[in-house]
Amino acid sequence: PMYKKLFIPGPTHVRDEILQAQAEPMIGHRAQEYAVLQAEVTPKLQRMLYTDQIVFLFASSSTGVMEGAVRNLAARKTLNTICGEFGRRWHEITKANGIPCDVLEVELGHGITPELVDQALARGGYDAMTITMSETSTGVMNPVEDIARLVYEKYPDVMVLVDAVSCMAGVKIEFDAWHLDVCLAGVQKCFALPPGLTVCAVSQRALEKCATVPNRGYYFDFVDNYKYYQKNQTPATPAISLIQALNRQMDDVLAEGLEQRWQRHVDMAEVVREWANRYWAMFPEPGFYSNTVSCIKNTRGINVEEMNAELGKRGAMISNGYGPLKEKTFRIAHMGDLTVDDMRWVTAQIGDIVGL
Repeated sequence: PMYKKLFIPGPTHVRDEILQAQAEPMIGHRAQEYAVLQAEVTPKLQRMLYTDQIVFLFASSSTGVMEGAVRNLAARKTLNTICGEFGRRWHEITKANGIPCDVLEVELGHGITPELVDQALARGGYDAMTITMSETSTGVMNPVEDIARLVYEKYPDVMVLVDAVSCMAGVKIEFDAWHLDVCLAGVQKCFALPPGLTVCAVSQRALEKCATVPNRGYYFDFVDNYKYYQKNQTPATPAISLIQALNRQMDDVLAEGLEQRWQRHVDMAEVVREWANRYWAMFPEPGFYSNTVSCIKNTRGINVEEMNAELGKRGAMISNGYGPLKEKTFRIAHMGDLTVDDMRWVTAQIGDIVGL
């Protein structure tokens, strides 16, 4: 079969050398070789997240760790912020675990602002809030730094849980300086690895709190995971091959340079936005564009599915709109190991197909 270069918001294009890194010989997860591997990769992840706190690795998709986060840290009442389908998922997860929760929801294409969070938390009784940093379904980037600062200063009892699934490793996230409590992401997006592994930073204060929370569950119990973390292990079997690939990829991320990496994602985003604004329209409100995925209004009324099928013949794939936005929008990811040239190429191909 012809393989398509993926411009979808995950899984993203994986370079051959990263695929190859998974083919290292198998090691025992309780053997010294594994502890050495985890001890090697963890500080690289900490550097990327500007933190010296805990960074866990879970053999799971991000959804599992979203569930783990609320089970570990939501004891009283949670505020779920929703600006799209993935914020809604965290609300569904919170409800499904029987945790009392309220919703702060904005219209699709809009972002969550510190003012809205302030109004909601002012009602009192909350001890956790969930926020999607880059809402994959709408292409909205929420101002997590400003929101977290507000929460830290005015609502110190509220744990800030961040889904950075479609932006971690593509945008700057200063875990310590922003006072985040949980920040998680699967590796199949900006990390540009195959799926199956989630990276999750956890603050010291969150670790202390979860020790007091009953019924944290088993697989994602932060307290249990921390016991093993101190020995450079995980309680259950880790995704060894993916961690070997992650270790290799983190060397490349750090070799590129963090500031250069964040800038490359901005540069790619700007190519797509300029093209979108010239021929279509951006879906999110200005000021809230994600640097890792652009959601574009289908102002020309094209058949997105047919266009994508045609694009497939040329060796690429983008995404239709998500959920209620299907065919009303389409999404182009600019994340991971893609380049500005890739973005120029894929937008030119779409232009050629639809006759721009």
